[in-house]
Amino acid sequence: MHELGIEKFAAEVEEEWQRIRHGSLQLDDEMIEDIRSRFSYPAYERLTDTQDELRQAVRDRRFEAWRKNSVFPHKVQGYSIVTISLKPVGGPPGDITAEQMAALADLADKYSFGEIRVGHEQNLALPHVARRDLPALWSALDKLGLATPNVNLITDIISCPGLDYCSLANARSIPIAQELTRRFADHELADLIGRLHINISGCVNACGHHHVGHIGILGVEKNGQEVYQITIGGRADENAALGQLVGPGVKFEEVAEVIEDIVEAYLALREWPDELFIDTVKRLGVQPFKERIYATR
Repeated sequence: MHELGIEKFAAEVEEEWQRIRHGSLQLDDEMIEDIRSRFSYPAYERLTDTQDELRQAVRDRRFEAWRKNSVFPHKVQGYSIVTISLKPVGGPPGDITAEQMAALADLADKYSFGEIRVGHEQNLALPHVARRDLPALWSALDKLGLATPNVNLITDIISCPGLDYCSLANARSIPIAQELTRRFADHELADLIGRLHINISGCVNACGHHHVGHIGILGVEKNGQEVYQITIGGRADENAALGQLVGPGVKFEEVAEVIEDIVEAYLALREWPDELFIDTVKRLGVQPFKERIYATR
């Protein structure tokens, strides 16, 4: 009887799939209202969306760099979403101390209705911050060492624990991420490069999702040595694609230099300053980057 029930359910699912597969999924008003009823929203204030509260703060270039990089639009007027980078120069990606987390919880209570969200990018977000509070929030985050303005830039790296902490790993991940943050620590250079996602995995389990990184780094073991395969062109947006291998694996000591070569090739090959790395790779393919990487190797 149980098997018959499963078969019936499977048949119903297949019937529904055949009905909607060539069109868009349509939800009726009753279902939408049911979904809406399961979520509650903060008691937002009625705020004007003016720049008055920011005029003094924007005189501080560090605040303005952070605001442009880490503050995002909110659907409610007068509010913003603040992404908190956990990728300081030389730090393990996604790491935060107990003291920093406790202080951040207090800031969430004060400025974000007590809410903190965790993203797969290994960063945190305060989703309901009044624009008038941005200067005070930035000042507090800066004192905590949590105001690095590198969200979505080359040093905003996703990395698995790698061989340092994971018994499944074949190769180190965190030290590579740390070295790359040092090499691209200049925020003006990072801004010049633009949006570029680096994902690092220390084994084929791919916990760092290297295969969908704009630049993917996969550590494997070969003859008792750490070897890293580099892919480019992966993406996890609405145009999802797997990265393409650029060539033979490289040693641990060479990984950061290879990434520098890829970035230099991109800056030389892009057609205009706003052409993203991922778009340059899509336009030209792997070969121009491969030539640059292996010309002297």
